[in-house]
Amino acid sequence: MVNVEIKAVDSWPEDEIVALYKAGGWWKDHYDSLGVQKLIAGSFIFAVAVDEDTGHAVGMGRVISDGVSDGYIQDVVVLPELRGKGIGSMIVKELKEMCLDRGLVWIGLIAEKGSNDFYRPMGFRDFPGEPMVFEPEG
Repeated sequence: MVNVEIKAVDSWPEDEIVALYKAGGWWKDHYDSLGVQKLIAGSFIFAVAVDEDTGHAVGMGRVISDGVSDGYIQDVVVLPELRGKGIGSMIVKELKEMCLDRGLVWIGLIAEKGSNDFYRPMGFRDFPGEPMVFEPEG
């Protein structure tokens, strides 16, 4: 069993964050890892699940917010070899509590299609419609 602590961070080694984005299938070859620190700093909350024995990140999640009322949890991922051990739930629960502690009153969640059953036990419910997205080609 892995001993994990969820930490809100202002920076983290780029290679570990890139590995997590790759594990989620979200890293594109044209992305520049030098942007990782900016991504972390631009998040309202950026949390990593840290293996207490190694000090390395084994999972992450972040919140984008106006800092006043609304926030969106996204980019929740755990390394494949550690999935199913409750780490993802720990990340989401901690992010939710951090948002509430900072006064947010509406917390949305952007998740992979078909993952709603994972989030429901943590108090999230289905929301009518689906998010829309624009992604430039390239």
